[in-house]
Amino acid sequence: MTRPWTRVLERLRMTPEQLDADTMVADSQRRGGKPIRDLADRQVATVSGAVRSIILRPATEVPALVAELYDGTEPLTLVWLGRREILGIHPGTVLKATGRVTRYRGVKTIFNASYEIIPPHA
Repeated sequence: MTRPWTRVLERLRMTPEQLDADTMVADSQRRGGKPIRDLADRQVATVSGAVRSIILRPATEVPALVAELYDGTEPLTLVWLGRREILGIHPGTVLKATGRVTRYRGVKTIFNASYEIIPPHA
């Protein structure tokens, strides 16, 4: 039997980064996202998390907007082919994205995901 204060003690031992990750996981699940760490290859999934970084490819390459999404469990790469920019998507933006998961260069990736920008404090 778990005592009520056990969870409080666990949270007191967590680092600030672990507390943030724990909060992100709870928020992601509340928005209907599946934890990224649980995604299987070729599965259609909905994930939710914060954009940690945006990578813009050089103009000489095929246009693509690449974003790293983090939900508190592990990162996922979102790639929108043919795009150099999507208004509203930048580091810190919270997204809910749906698409087929694949491993591209060993990293969980969704290409051309449908997405919804989640307003702050939602």
